[in-house]
Amino acid sequence: MKKSNQKNFSFKHQTPGDGKVRAKKHLGQHFLKDEPTAVKISDSLTYSGYENVLEIGPGTGVLTKYLIKKDIDLKVIEIDWDSVAYLKENFPDLEGNILEADFLKYDIPSIFNGESFAIIGNFPYNISTQIVFKTLENRELIPEFAGMFQKEVAQRIAASHGNKTYGILSVLAQAFYDITYLFTVDPSVFIPPPKVESGVIRLKRKENYDLPCDEALFFRVVKTAFQQRRKTLRNSLKIFQLPDNLREDAIFGQRPEQLSTEAFIDLTLKIQPYAIST
Repeated sequence: MKKSNQKNFSFKHQTPGDGKVRAKKHLGQHFLKDEPTAVKISDSLTYSGYENVLEIGPGTGVLTKYLIKKDIDLKVIEIDWDSVAYLKENFPDLEGNILEADFLKYDIPSIFNGESFAIIGNFPYNISTQIVFKTLENRELIPEFAGMFQKEVAQRIAASHGNKTYGILSVLAQAFYDITYLFTVDPSVFIPPPKVESGVIRLKRKENYDLPCDEALFFRVVKTAFQQRRKTLRNSLKIFQLPDNLREDAIFGQRPEQLSTEAFIDLTLKIQPYAIST
């Protein structure tokens, strides 16, 4: 599908809940029904610096019908065969660009033949954090990411250090992306309505997203520290068997939520000479 043809897509969209596709609880589906909200989400990407966009979990295409009007090359990935059938019937010009698959198990580089792409979607709550981790694993291909999460998760990803919601996901995401919490979405705009509010965030990859420390060690330090988040780093990082003189460094007297992403990188650099040699 060529970029120049995208604005001419045709569709015969029907309202979610019209009897054709029902939300499946085991897939965590809540179909968006509110058009203004769909427009706001479709505008949450900057569409700058890339041409390809992947929508995850399009469902019945409420967001899709606004994305196809953008000057982009669009593909959608959907695991629910009912939704896939609906999309094929109602969005005929998406032919060849609907991937019936699980994003979490898909070969990400093959989606756009190794070209970079942005991600957007109304993400199922039950796999939303896994989608973020999958994005981080493939960050060299994904310069931008925007989507709707359970509000608590969205706030956690965007949280700054010193905040009680700040944790593993916050640090790892913010190591590679600048994150903006955009807006909150009321449960009433979904079918069926979830029991909690949703939040839309945008992740924009940092200009320099290469870590100055050992990446695997950085991930390990962050995860180990937050596994015992109420303890000081001096106690939670005992597993690294660091020398006493290093453990007397002031940073080890802090708790993990007190450290910014940059501080965690500095911490990893302090630990690195000892951890790699043991």
